[in-house]
Amino acid sequence: MAGIDTSIPHSARIWNYWMDGKDNFPVDQEAGDQFAAIYPGIRDMARTSRYFIARVVRYLADDAGLRQFLDIGTGLPSHDNTHEVAQRVAPESHIVYVDNDPLVLTHAQALLAGNQVGGTDYIDADLNDPKAILKVARVKLDFTRPLALMLMGVLGHLPISDEADGHARAIVEELKDALPSGSYLAVYDGTNTDLAYVEAIRLYNEGGSAPYHLRSPSQLSRFLDGFDPVDPGWVQIQQWRPEASPFGPATEVDAWGGIARKA
Repeated sequence: MAGIDTSIPHSARIWNYWMDGKDNFPVDQEAGDQFAAIYPGIRDMARTSRYFIARVVRYLADDAGLRQFLDIGTGLPSHDNTHEVAQRVAPESHIVYVDNDPLVLTHAQALLAGNQVGGTDYIDADLNDPKAILKVARVKLDFTRPLALMLMGVLGHLPISDEADGHARAIVEELKDALPSGSYLAVYDGTNTDLAYVEAIRLYNEGGSAPYHLRSPSQLSRFLDGFDPVDPGWVQIQQWRPEASPFGPATEVDAWGGIARKA
C-alpha cells in the first residue's frame, strides 16, 4: 500500500467501482456515486467500454494476426483484460501494460501473470513521457514486427493545450512514429457530447483528482490521422462490430473509438 493515497479519489479505482469491482475505497465510492447522480449513464459506459476493448483485442489477435500489444493506461484488472483476450486467441501473445498508479502496479504484479507460452509485462511510466515508455517497451517487445498500440480511455488525462491540441497530438505521434509497418493503433475515449457528462467531469476535476479532459468525437478521431481506418471506422463504441453481451442490448454511450493500421 506504500504510495497509495486513499484520501483522494482515483479514476482507476472509481472505474473499478462502477464495474462492481472490489479494488476501491470509500472515497472512490463517494466520488463515483456523486458522478453517477449527475450522469447516470456512466455505469453503462464502464461496461460498454470493457466489451469494446475485448472486441478490439480479439480482432487484433485473430483477424489482424498480431501477437504483441502495448496497452498504455492499463487501469485496474477486471474481466477480459487485454492479455486474457489475446492469449485465448493466441497463447503466444505478449502483452505489455503501462500505468503509473501504485495500486495498479501492485495488482499487475499479483494478477497479470501471462501463460508459459506468451508473456505479460508491466511498465511503470506516464503517458506524458512517451520516450520513457518506448525505451522500456523496445526491450520487452520486438519493434521489428507489427504490434498493437492501445490508448483506451487514457487520452483524457492529456490536457487540451490549444485549438490544435498540439501537446496531446505530439505525444501520440511520437508513439505512432515508433511503430513498425503493419502495426495498429486502437483508441477510445469519453466525449463532450452530453451536457450532464461534461458537468460531472467538471465537478470531478474540482475534487482534487488528476483531471480528465473531454474532447469532441472529431478531435479524438485526429489521433488516428495518417493510419488506414478499419471498418466500421470511427464510431460510438457500442457500434463497433457489436456482439451480444451479458448485459443485454448495448446502450448508446458518450464514448467514441476505432482502430487504424499503419501502412
